[in-house]
Amino acid sequence: MRRKLWMLAGLGAIAGAMTVLAAGGLNENMVFFLTPAELEARAVEIVDQPIRLGGQVKPGSVDWNPEASELRFVISEGGIEISVESTGAPPSMFQPGMGVVVEGAYGEDHVFRATNLMVKHSNEYAPPEHAGDAGQVYKSLLEDS
Repeated sequence: MRRKLWMLAGLGAIAGAMTVLAAGGLNENMVFFLTPAELEARAVEIVDQPIRLGGQVKPGSVDWNPEASELRFVISEGGIEISVESTGAPPSMFQPGMGVVVEGAYGEDHVFRATNLMVKHSNEYAPPEHAGDAGQVYKSLLEDS
């Protein structure tokens, strides 16, 4: 009986230790992003620190210079706007009005300089328009290209 109690206590201690390690590891490895409002509220304390910023690309704000590989746009959320500068070609799905997350640093000049740009995309699947007829699907793919 005593041996079983020790074994149960040992298993409980191991399970508790694994839970604490897993919870602590998850907390450290989770990457959060700030909204424009959060960035504006904490701007002074996080200038030039690496962070992620997420929001919507403001329609009409995208300025892409392909020769210089410079992309400028505004991320807005809840009436707050943050100017973003990025180098390199934007992802193919990048467009005004969509959600994006940018990694980089916020400068004293109130411009976020992105080193990485990620677009948010829907995880919803919609079948092609002519899903019932494979020949029509193939034909529509050829017409689109």
